[in-house]
Amino acid sequence: MAVQQNKVSKSRRNMRRAHDALVAANPNECTSCGELKRPHHVCPSCGQYDNREVVAQANDVDLDEDAA
Repeated sequence: MAVQQNKVSKSRRNMRRAHDALVAANPNECTSCGELKRPHHVCPSCGQYDNREVVAQANDVDLDEDAA
């Protein structure tokens, strides 16, 4: 079991943790619909990436009512 040799002061402990803070996300605006999206990800609202449709949206796909 590891036992510390000397007490680590609050100042030294907090200085070590200075870089552990979470960084806020940097959303970009989608070029097709204008909604905010994560960079280099498919837009969740319109399903486009790099100005082409990658994911078909649920309202665009016609589902048979009997299947649902």
